[in-house]
Amino acid sequence: MREPSGDVRLHYCALAETLARLPQEELQRRKQSAELSFLTQGITFTVYGRDEGTEKIFPYDLLPRLVTSQEWDRIERGLTQRITALNLFLRDVYSEAKILNDHVIPRELVYSCKHYRRQMRGLQVPRNVYISVVGSDLLRLNTGEFVVLEDNLRVPSGVSYMLTNRRVMKRTFPELFHSYGVRPIEHYPQLLLATLRSLAPEGRPEPNIVLLTPGVFNSAYFEHTYLARQMGIDLVEGRDLVAHDNIVYMRTTDGLKRVDVIYRRVDDDFSDPLIFRGDSILGCTGLFNAYRAGNVTVTNAFGTGLADDKALYAYVPDIIHYYLGEDPIINNVKTFLMTEEKERKHVLANLDKLVVKAVGESGGYGMLIGPHSTAHQREEFAARIEANPRNYIAQPTLDFSRAPCLIGDRLEPRHVDLRPYILCGDKINIVPGGLTRVALEKGSLVVNSSQGGGSKDTWVLE
Repeated sequence: MREPSGDVRLHYCALAETLARLPQEELQRRKQSAELSFLTQGITFTVYGRDEGTEKIFPYDLLPRLVTSQEWDRIERGLTQRITALNLFLRDVYSEAKILNDHVIPRELVYSCKHYRRQMRGLQVPRNVYISVVGSDLLRLNTGEFVVLEDNLRVPSGVSYMLTNRRVMKRTFPELFHSYGVRPIEHYPQLLLATLRSLAPEGRPEPNIVLLTPGVFNSAYFEHTYLARQMGIDLVEGRDLVAHDNIVYMRTTDGLKRVDVIYRRVDDDFSDPLIFRGDSILGCTGLFNAYRAGNVTVTNAFGTGLADDKALYAYVPDIIHYYLGEDPIINNVKTFLMTEEKERKHVLANLDKLVVKAVGESGGYGMLIGPHSTAHQREEFAARIEANPRNYIAQPTLDFSRAPCLIGDRLEPRHVDLRPYILCGDKINIVPGGLTRVALEKGSLVVNSSQGGGSKDTWVLE
């Protein structure tokens, strides 16, 4: 909200003036009204491992985060570049593997990734699009530069909260919203539907599209139901699907109905017990064979988790150079690979200053935040790194942006990131905005909703 000098940034002035003008009682009234709206809409999220219950209301901060059109233009171009390169990378790795033969990326790094799927070798996917739905996490540094912290390519979540935050915000600050000239995001479900439709198998002009959910106990079940409803498609679980002769059908009261496109919110491992985990009951037996036969599109494609392995993330700038011949528009965060002896020694000697992450984890799990860790925790992570260097990376502890939040009856700064959502089908679409996640605990750097973080609306200005 403020420049390093302490002055309010120009595009935040109207918000600052509104906050200065509103009595504290009125702010609290609007906050309670917003929370009641979330409650009545059943906007919930599951935080695994908490004792207070399976579901909780998704924490929401009343004040919007503002992004200028100039900032957004760079973000949009940078993410378009990134998703284009990552799709080319996946296509190459699962076919000719030129990038490995040219020694741009260590071969062993790819083949040792637990999300690499040998079953995808030589398999053609519609339009060569492996990743059609992406949520990339960005940080804004104190220099004003946005950087990519990580890409979420498997089953990125949170877009429903982006949409519901906007709906609530429009009711909470209607005058401010309209005076700012905020770019719309409400058409995201229609863009997602058009993206899925564009990836349908050939010869299916009116494809039947479904959203596959693990079920009611999944942390993002609200989002699954919300998106399916907004797109007007069926929400199904694995038990609702059956595969015969390499064609997938949905069980309905009128009999079996062919399925052409599956937007899955189920990880690879649980999608088809015949190919992946045999003990899973969340997927559909025979799904992969139908997929391999080209009779059903599953998106994101199997094996895309390879490209969001946190060790391979370090090579994304090289991937962009290799396939596009361009410099990255949005930079990566400096990343230390534990498979490199020199870098590993540096990290082990500086654990108290760095953030260590497990390469295949998401949601803030498997992390050590050095400056906030105990000596015992650092010893524990050092042992883990020594035992399995491939499984960890480290990054500097960044001084990233904070935004004003209404905490209790006071305005206090909290760290925030930004997760825009990129859609890739016959073309690339990015709705102007994203989910701004908030580290609600004072001083915390962890914004993940699965770790108790919250969110706020993101306004991209005209």
